[in-house]
Amino acid sequence: MILPRCRLFPLGFPVFNNHVRWDAIRKNAARPGQNAREVSPAASLTRKALITSLMVVFCLLSFPGSSLAAEAPKNLAYSGPATRETNAPAVVAQGAILMDVDTGQVLYTKNPDTRLYPASTTKILTALLAIEMGHLDDVVTVSRRAAQIDGSRIYLEEGEKETLRDLLYALMLRSANDAAIAIAEHLAGSVDSFAQLMNQRAGELGTANSHFTNPHGLHDENHYTTARDLGLIAAQALRNPTFAQIVSTQSYVIPWPVKNSTRELFNENRLLRSYEGATGVKTGYTPEAQQCLVASARRDGHQLVAVILGSDRLNLWRDPVRLLDYGFSAFTWQTLTEGGATVARAPVKYGDEVPLLLSQTLVRAYPREEPGVITRQLELTPLMAPVQAGQAAGVMKIYRDNKEVAAIPLLTATSSARKFYTYWWFWPIALYLPWRLLVAWRRYRKRQKRLSYRYSNRLSGRYRTY
Repeated sequence: MILPRCRLFPLGFPVFNNHVRWDAIRKNAARPGQNAREVSPAASLTRKALITSLMVVFCLLSFPGSSLAAEAPKNLAYSGPATRETNAPAVVAQGAILMDVDTGQVLYTKNPDTRLYPASTTKILTALLAIEMGHLDDVVTVSRRAAQIDGSRIYLEEGEKETLRDLLYALMLRSANDAAIAIAEHLAGSVDSFAQLMNQRAGELGTANSHFTNPHGLHDENHYTTARDLGLIAAQALRNPTFAQIVSTQSYVIPWPVKNSTRELFNENRLLRSYEGATGVKTGYTPEAQQCLVASARRDGHQLVAVILGSDRLNLWRDPVRLLDYGFSAFTWQTLTEGGATVARAPVKYGDEVPLLLSQTLVRAYPREEPGVITRQLELTPLMAPVQAGQAAGVMKIYRDNKEVAAIPLLTATSSARKFYTYWWFWPIALYLPWRLLVAWRRYRKRQKRLSYRYSNRLSGRYRTY
């Protein structure tokens, strides 16, 4: 809103040129034979009406709906190179996926949402829950059920006591089913209760087609997952330093108190010894599930995880190697946003503008061959004072070839207090006080004039008292 041109009247009171001027009011209001400075009651009422109108106008301008509100800046756009996905490898497994561990970005899929049996790769979720819920130095007492479980085991005996740490190494290196039962009963009291915790945690990680009935992965018709869901679970587990340390260990020794000896555990994941940068994680097999493997590797600061479900013995190790090689050779990583970087300054209604920061760093992998276009667009939320530092202020949307990739929240870097003259009560007070001073001044002048007139008449002898 643009205010009309104005001039300043005495005492700083603005009088707009398109309104009636004070001298015109006095001139029109003066009667014949009356001093021009002695204004009639009608003129006084006219002045009061004018002042009241101005007060109403300024009060309306100070309310939140005022047209003087600051407008959000227009969306800003940036551009940069990108690439397209090509030359994906052939995988024999029934279901497979390749993911970036740090970002969760999917680089390759084959039947990613087909329900398949996970076999012992189930133990990835068992270990993650144990690390999150338990204490590594807890002493676990082995039950009869744990000692009598079938399949791969380290021959724990009923009543044997082992630390949770040692059982986790047995679980992930030797794929010990007896360790899985002992961990589940220690943390939840029973296998069924622990299975409920597994399903709950899997749901929190975003899985949509998984259901777990036991902590070890032995066959059960109602125990299933998908390559995508298992990739989400494995990626979350690999972000846990304790889990990452356990699954990257090639050998570990735990006590065997019953025989007064030790057990030496060797990691069954042969990629740790044969693939450059391998970091884990778990093998698995049952006749129903066939060969399964979750494998991870880190190169040049980027970690990938490959999930293979329903493969055969010949391709169990070839499929993950194909996927990992494809990920590291065919993709390049681009930093699209830097967390904490200032990207704009946003106006604040009734306050000073504030800088806006990106809330997080965004890194994405793109195939190297075909270029694309990266654009960034700011969508700001209107701000009204008071504004606190760290307050949400919109998003930066990232597009690749006009397709949205991500939306990064924007936060205010500083606070902004509301300016005192924007409150509704300021202008009534600001206008009332000068008006009262003006009235008082005119009354004082009139009184002085009357006193001067009486004094001059007394001196001339024309002033009489009755």
